[in-house]
Amino acid sequence: MAEKTRIAVFVSGGGTNLQALIDAQKSGIIADGEISIVISNKDNAYALERAANAGIATAVVRKDNGQEAFEEGLIKILEENGIELIVLAGFMCILSESFTSRYPERIINVHPSLIPSFCGKGFYGLRVHEAALGYGIKVTGATVHFVNEIPDGGRIIMQKAVYIEDGDTPEVLQKRVMEQAEWIILPESVQKVSKEIRNNKE
Repeated sequence: MAEKTRIAVFVSGGGTNLQALIDAQKSGIIADGEISIVISNKDNAYALERAANAGIATAVVRKDNGQEAFEEGLIKILEENGIELIVLAGFMCILSESFTSRYPERIINVHPSLIPSFCGKGFYGLRVHEAALGYGIKVTGATVHFVNEIPDGGRIIMQKAVYIEDGDTPEVLQKRVMEQAEWIILPESVQKVSKEIRNNKE
């Protein structure tokens, strides 16, 4: 059996999706992949503490010197750690085409809507849920997809629907989408892609 797929998780904030991945790795949902490193663009991201508490290596690459230097820093760490799969978990930086084209169908992201609704440039975080509620839709959800040069434009891996309830605020809806969709399909998708990568190595 080939070695487990080596995973890097990119984070910017609290790391709730990262925690879902760590828990899924511990419980065996993610059986064919292993989180080797967690990388943040912010020194004070709480996600780094979550990684450290789980015994996972961390690194910080700041964006101070522009996009090119930022991405060069990321690539250096990925190569040093033999990374085969990148998971964007609340990573608030857009990656350039030169970066994404380097890792075709090896970068995955979770988006808090059912793509192609409420996605693309400018749709992130609470803005997605505000737009969904503003439109009056009754069903939303989350999508895990591969990342390419188009924001939220890569091939879809998994989707899960979540019902909108009367009186939902963006914050309430955000929490429900995380609990009922994101934290379920992100680990499942990571396992699915990790298994494919691992099988291809044999």
